[in-house]
Amino acid sequence: MSTTPERSEARLLVPSLMFIALVVAAVASLGTPLITSVATTFHVSLDSAQWTLTIALLSGAVATPVLGRLGAGPHRRATILATLAVVVAGSALTVLPLPFAWLLVGRAAQGVGLGLTALMMGVARDHLPEGRSAATIALISVVSIIGAGVGYPLAGLLAEFGGVRAAYGLGLFVTAVAFLAAWRSMPVAPEGRSARVDVAGALVLAGGLFLVLFLASETSLWSHHLAVAVVLAFVAVLLLCIWTASELRSKTPLVDVRAMRHPAVAGANIAMFVGGIGMYLLLTLITRYAQTPHSAGYGFGLTTFVAGLVLVPFSVLGFVAGKLTPRVRERIDAPLLLAGSAVVVGGGFVLFAAARSNLAELFVAMGVLGFGVGSFSAAMPGVILAVTPKSETSSAMSFNYVVRSVGYSLGSAIGGLVLAAGTDTGHLFPNDGAYTTAALVGIAAMAITTMTSLALARQRSPETNPTAVPTGAPSQGRSSR
Repeated sequence: MSTTPERSEARLLVPSLMFIALVVAAVASLGTPLITSVATTFHVSLDSAQWTLTIALLSGAVATPVLGRLGAGPHRRATILATLAVVVAGSALTVLPLPFAWLLVGRAAQGVGLGLTALMMGVARDHLPEGRSAATIALISVVSIIGAGVGYPLAGLLAEFGGVRAAYGLGLFVTAVAFLAAWRSMPVAPEGRSARVDVAGALVLAGGLFLVLFLASETSLWSHHLAVAVVLAFVAVLLLCIWTASELRSKTPLVDVRAMRHPAVAGANIAMFVGGIGMYLLLTLITRYAQTPHSAGYGFGLTTFVAGLVLVPFSVLGFVAGKLTPRVRERIDAPLLLAGSAVVVGGGFVLFAAARSNLAELFVAMGVLGFGVGSFSAAMPGVILAVTPKSETSSAMSFNYVVRSVGYSLGSAIGGLVLAAGTDTGHLFPNDGAYTTAALVGIAAMAITTMTSLALARQRSPETNPTAVPTGAPSQGRSSR
């Protein structure tokens, strides 16, 4: 049985949970606006500088299921504090005047923090009243998305005036504050929990995810060395299949794969994967279009900082959607909200494809994207947690976040491939029509996401409907508190 904290502690706990989720997402996304600055500061190629983002996504994808399993056990508080200590140490490495290799080590350590989002949800579900925990979990999911929109303009501003070290210094400061907040507010896990980490399974999963993210980031490999890329893709699929088989046989799996076969969980993860591809694709297209110089015949030639401001509507409307979604869920089932959110994101693609001749239109498209992503992210936990025991909250949501990370990476890669295919020989920038083609790909992805969510809504039975079993409440077959 979980214990409810005192009212004063609860007031501190909720903002701490959301602040930590926001910080780890923002810090991990710092690689995106600083790629060019890193290349010039460390005298490396843009492809090499791109790894400051890729390695953070990779370490986060690997760490997420491991931390999710540890978070299901009795040492959740220690796991949270130790992880944040790793993130702080990594942030220090990014600030110190060390070679490029050490910067990558620091970025990998920062990426580990991405695994904390699912743990924040587990804490909220265990230690807050049922009604408040559902709303808090929804907001945690949202702030983990909009963190990029918060970190991007700030990092760009600091990089312009103080250099790349100053921008990473922001990461060091906020992660240190997050560590102190966790030290002050994180409660211990309820009694009776146990968790063992499948080390062998974690290593196999790490290998498979590394290849997936490597293939997603190295888009030139597909155009110049197709055979090598196909072989690596086959190895990645093989490793992930081996991992799945071993998890099914294991008595202490890293992720409860059997639970993933539940129609609600499986459908939610498929929707997250395909939807993640579309969501990140549009985010990539808009930010890249905004920074394209006028000499290309389109674009606005924005600086890193000003381009970051384009993400402000994304963050603001994403947060608004996250606040509204728990109220809307009182009347609309979560899978239907997923479908509606996917339609909204698809609308953002339509706006971008049809109207991008002035900056205001990009702001509108980014705002529509933010609202759709915010409501989608807020509704997703309700689908999964309605059929998940409290003790498995962190593990179930961590798997969903791994799926999301892979989807985001593939969305970025697909955007790069489509734009590369639309770039004429001898030209640096793609044709304007290539952006329209990429938008059509995104519309198709969101259509698939919508249909998957609608199919999930039809499959939902009364006992798995959140209106019958609220998020955070015991599911059928478990004793109530």
